[in-house]
This record gives sequence, structure tokens and C-alpha cells, in this order.
Amino acid sequence: MQNTAPARHPDQDGEDGPDGRWTTYPGAPVDTRRQLLAKLAWTSIWALYLAYPVQDLTTGQHSPAASAAGGVALAAFLACYLSLIVIRNHPGFRQARRYLPLALMAAIAVATSYTLGEAWLTLFTYTSVCASVILPGRYGLVGVLATTGLFAVVGLTSRADAETLVSIGLPCLMAGLAMLAMQRLVATMRELREARAAVAHLAASEERLRLARDLHDLLGHSLSLIAIKGELTGRLMDAGKTDAARAQVADIEQVARQSLADVRSAVSGFRRPTLPVELAAARTALSASQITLDADPRLAEDRPGLGTEESGVLAWALREAVTNVVRHGAGATRCTVHLDEAWEEDGRYAVLEVVDNGAGPGKSGAGNGLSGLGERLEQVGGRLDAGPADRGRGFRLRALVPLRPGPSGERADGERVDAERSDGERHGGERSDRERPGGERPDGER
Repeated sequence: MQNTAPARHPDQDGEDGPDGRWTTYPGAPVDTRRQLLAKLAWTSIWALYLAYPVQDLTTGQHSPAASAAGGVALAAFLACYLSLIVIRNHPGFRQARRYLPLALMAAIAVATSYTLGEAWLTLFTYTSVCASVILPGRYGLVGVLATTGLFAVVGLTSRADAETLVSIGLPCLMAGLAMLAMQRLVATMRELREARAAVAHLAASEERLRLARDLHDLLGHSLSLIAIKGELTGRLMDAGKTDAARAQVADIEQVARQSLADVRSAVSGFRRPTLPVELAAARTALSASQITLDADPRLAEDRPGLGTEESGVLAWALREAVTNVVRHGAGATRCTVHLDEAWEEDGRYAVLEVVDNGAGPGKSGAGNGLSGLGERLEQVGGRLDAGPADRGRGFRLRALVPLRPGPSGERADGERVDAERSDGERHGGERSDRERPGGERPDGER
């Protein structure tokens, strides 16, 4: 696996998402021809229910002229049905023009049901679904109910049997209501994505404000001190006190160097990633790629013993792992992120594990991203384990960083430490009596 670029949103550049997967998920804007064709293909699947009118035309019970007219009407109905997708996703069409195909669909459904028979009542189901999608807001419910009522009137006046009225009327109503609920779900998903983007923007703004406050505090004090010492240096030089002026210049140089170090420290802290921020970014990237994230809630919590540098490296590891899943995890549908502690031969470690259920690493070697991550981990005394997941399915990345001892020096298994401590206390008196610094014993022997 190789990290070449940050994960992108599927509708950001236009075409498909990582690894060529279609990304026309519900609520995603249609920006390219490929996405539009994908939506048309998915919508065309429901056209299979038009088999009832087609079967009615092929039975031979109608005259050739009536069958030809029915075929033309059915083709026009299907064209209106598919054109609503294009019109709905095209910002150039006015709202009023979007109602023309819907009105034509209703007219075709009424005309064919009266002239060709009850098999054509199926067209009202498509009209109900399109009414729920095209009509704005609460008018969608009115459109569904109006279409169902029109179906009932046409069915009763055309003397359709009761079984047909129930078998077609119920799907006509339920499909429209289901599409209304789907539209509400899509709107909620869109609002959640916008809210998530707003939260990320506010978090970035808050971080900028924090950095601005830190820089103000650091530079305000230092520059004031430099100005005062500069004025004092000028007075000392005017008075001919060269040694004292030289001492003030040395102080100014020291303050300037310390200020530069403080600014660099503040900026490096600003640029350092954090686990909560990277977890939010991972959730957004994986959701955009239609990959379910199963994350350990402890990732957003402070972990005792995990230093700032080590936490930053784990955040880099999470970013690299998620980028690899999005870009190279072909067929992945789930990604698990887990943070735990483990005892190794050389101490206690915090372990970040990211596992996906994709196709796995294959025969390719580690890319630059994993190599760079391994170097980052080595700088803080950690290490990287990457390879196929269990049973050879998917890819696992494990990043280990050492945990610093707590204030009392206790380990996770406190019972063993207490036992060692009590054992030391039990033999401590004898050791203190028999040995002293320098290897001397109480009797002066060595």
C-alpha cells in the first residue's frame, strides 16, 4: 500500500471515487456525466415493473393501431420518468419546467388506463413516486395522495376488479410514502454533512484563534522587553558605558533567540495532528467511500502516559491507515479502529490498530507513506507492524508507541507492581543494613 495523496470526497473532482467505485450515494450532487449515467442506470431497474403493460401489448388483444399507440405512449412515459432525474439534477431548469414531465406522466397513465385496460394502472405507481420527489416540501405528500386518489377514480370508473385495485393501489400509496421518507433521510444526511463541515471549520477557526493568542502572549512580552532593553542600550552607549551596553545587547540576543524558539514550539504544536481530529476526518473520508467505521470511543479521550509527541505520531498513523483504506482497500466495506495497551519485553505500549476487510496488500511492497510512518514511530521509540489481516482478508496496520510511567510509577497490572514493591520492602531492611553506598558494610569490610 502506498500513500500518494490525501483522501478526496467522491463528488469533489467529478468522477468516481477511489479505485473506480461509483459514489452516487443518496444525496450526493451529480456533477459529472458518469455520475448521471450511474443514477439513470439505478433508476432504470425499477422500470422492470413496466412488464405488465408490455405484456398487455404483446398478447394481441388490441388492434395494431392501438398496440402501436400504446408502445409510443409507454416509450414517452419511460422517457418522462428518466428525464425527471436529469431535470432534477440540472440547476439550469426552472422549477415550473420540472412539473411538465410529471403532468405528462399522469396524463399518459389516465389515457392508457381508460383505452387499453387495467394493466396500465401500474403507471400510477411511477407517477406517485415521481410526485413525491419532484414536488417540494409538504406538497410531495399532497402529490402522493392526489395521485392515489386519481388512481382510485380511474380504476373504479374503468371497472377494474377489486383485486387489481388493491394490488396496484396499495403499492401506489406505499411507494410514494416510502420515497417521501427517503427524501427526508437524504435531506437529513445532507444536513449532517454540512453540520460536520461547519464543525470542522469552527474547530479550525478556534485553533487559529488559540495560535493567535499564544503568539500574542509570546511576542508581546518578548518584543516589549527587547524595545526596553534597546532604549537602555542606546542610553548606555550615549553615556559611554560600553561594557554595560554590550551586556544589554547580549540580553537582547538571548531574548530574541528564546522568542524564536517559543514561536517555533507554538507553530509545531499547531501543526501537530491529534487523534480526535483525525478520527473525525477518518469518519468523513470513509463515509464518503461507503465504508463503515467501527471506532473505539476511547480514541477521543486522554490516555494516561501517552505523551504529546507519541499521541501526534499515532494521529499520523491513523491518517495514513485511513488514506490507504480509502485509496487502496479495494472492496472494503468496514474499517475497524482500536486503541489499546500492550506489554512488550521492553515496556508498556499504546497500540493503535486499523483493520479493513478489503482485498489486502497483494504482492506490492510498502510504499513511501508506510516507510515515512515507520520512521516517525522510530523517532519516538515505537514501531510499525503492517500486513495482511486474519485469514488473509484485508489489511492490518498496528502502530506502537511507548507509554510514559505515571506519577507513582505504577503499571497497568498494579498487583504485580505491588507484589514487587512489597517484596522489595520485605528485603529492603536487610539490604540497607548490609550494604551502603560505595560497597561498605557496617563493619568496614568491602
